[in-house]
Amino acid sequence: MGFIMTLFIGLIAGVIAKFLHPGRNEPKGFLLTMLLGVVGAFVFTFLGQTLGFYGEGDGAGLIGATLGAVIVLVVWNFFSRRTHA
Repeated sequence: MGFIMTLFIGLIAGVIAKFLHPGRNEPKGFLLTMLLGVVGAFVFTFLGQTLGFYGEGDGAGLIGATLGAVIVLVVWNFFSRRTHA
């Protein structure tokens, strides 16, 4: 059940992140939006543990996953703009 909940939170975080940081060249589709949120959660969990926001076994919630997904979108847009310009 935890895996399904992770995917559901990832989907919600991905949708919110795409709303907060729209772009022409962002990943599209249901699965890529879900993957964006899940990767965002991993990114923000790593950053949060490195900066001391989270403990050893703690992970990012919905807000952290959304912030991580926005970070992933910013990096994605930076590199995709660079290769096409």
